[in-house]
Amino acid sequence: MTSPDLASVGLRFEVDGPVATLTLDRPSVRNAQTPAMWQAMAELGRSIPDEVRVVVLTGAGDTFSAGLDRAMLDPSTPDGVAARVALGDAELADWIGGLQEGFTWLRDPRFVSIAGVRGYAIGAGFQLALSCDLRVVADDVRFSMKESALGLVPDLTGTKPLVEHVGYARALEICATARFVEAEEALAIGLANSVVPADGLDAAVAELASALCAPMPGVVPATKALLQGADSRSLDDQCRLEREAQVQRFRALVAAFAG
Repeated sequence: MTSPDLASVGLRFEVDGPVATLTLDRPSVRNAQTPAMWQAMAELGRSIPDEVRVVVLTGAGDTFSAGLDRAMLDPSTPDGVAARVALGDAELADWIGGLQEGFTWLRDPRFVSIAGVRGYAIGAGFQLALSCDLRVVADDVRFSMKESALGLVPDLTGTKPLVEHVGYARALEICATARFVEAEEALAIGLANSVVPADGLDAAVAELASALCAPMPGVVPATKALLQGADSRSLDDQCRLEREAQVQRFRALVAAFAG
């Protein structure tokens, strides 16, 4: 999508060399999200330039995202949830599946995704941060899986990474109670890679992005692909994938020296 198209749904996308930055840009409503935003993000994810090695996701203003725009639950909203309930179960599930693509693209092995999170990351905001490979958070961050308080379940791909990071029991407690998880706890239980002062968040994210771009092209994507799903593979399968990946790295390294 072009920048004007993205702006119309409250997004901003910029590419600076190997680093792309996607900003949720609705600060007047704390970057509340809509299905239109998720559909635009899915389309954007399919067109990330090959030269991009890091995607940074952040929110404009003093908060990451307050989650789903509550207007989407209002029956009078033309493209809201109520307008979709008349669909059959399979059609409604397919519609949700399309929205989930606005989150799953951040797991693409071609690049590493970093969420720079300040202030509130609620519901869809929490799940969007969980969709990223890494999370650098400000010391004022407040995560909450708020869906249960609305009579809903988390459905934007956040349940799997949450369990992977914090374990089943803690994930259940966080989701079912809809409580807040603040910076110190987020770091302790594995939701955050690092916690920094709020006024230093942008600099910390930029430093991490720079470090991720430092290795020879192809190394980080190959490493990410190896690590994704490693915990569910047998040792033999993981060793095989390591061998196959290293064969390609040896070839690329020798070609680089020869060139």
